[in-house]
Amino acid sequence: MLTGTNTQDALAALRVKTLVRDDEIDPGGRVYKNTVTGEIFHSVTRILSATAPEQQKKALANWLERPNAPEERDMAAARGTAAHSSAEYCLKTALKLARATSNKRNVWSVGEDGLHRCPPKITSWALEKAIQGAPRVAWNASGYARGLRGWILDRITAIHAVEFSGYHPAGFAGSCDCLADIDGKGPFIIDWKTTGKSIHKTNESQLHNYRHQTGGYSLMLEHLTGIQAIGGAVVVARRSGAPTVELLDTDALKEAEEAFLGRCATYFEHLPY
Repeated sequence: MLTGTNTQDALAALRVKTLVRDDEIDPGGRVYKNTVTGEIFHSVTRILSATAPEQQKKALANWLERPNAPEERDMAAARGTAAHSSAEYCLKTALKLARATSNKRNVWSVGEDGLHRCPPKITSWALEKAIQGAPRVAWNASGYARGLRGWILDRITAIHAVEFSGYHPAGFAGSCDCLADIDGKGPFIIDWKTTGKSIHKTNESQLHNYRHQTGGYSLMLEHLTGIQAIGGAVVVARRSGAPTVELLDTDALKEAEEAFLGRCATYFEHLPY
């Protein structure tokens, strides 16, 4: 049977939400208070948005001035939520199936990082079962969801956590999509994205924030659990076809962590309160 360890217990604790949104602090939103300590944290996405390159901010402002921008934004948000929810369902369901089967067969192994892993074949079987039974996704998001599910089935070999939240003493908080092994190695911080256009690795402006966001989540994870991710993955689903994937190795993830801390410092330096 699966037995608790300090690492596993710390990771499981991230499922317990201790942060609540507090609009009295800032009506602009995405500011949170720790219900236990009273500490205030600003969201990773808010910090990234506020410290984005000026060219990126200008492009967004120009887009928002378009007459149909509100409708397009709402559609994109709904599409992204549907695709994320589909991936979350498949991963959580597969994790339950893999745990139950591995407990029954007593086939867990514990890595040097303190994380429990079942045989990859069991994870693959569990993912296939979960995907087969997944609820249907609305047509406008079905291609995105299908692309994410395909990538998950092909690449993920161990699932450690799905949709976990946390915070960091640098003043930020956030929710990460997934912590998992990819192709037998891990753990990796994984973040799902959706876009109506193809994102290429040469398009730095589109991938800039995504890398730094992954770095923020990695810092958060290490602070609360002691787990150091060996890399990151930004998986960008598209309307059709396979996702565009940006893989960060250990050095690239460390660079993303340092870059995000720098943006945190800039953000808080310019806060009006």
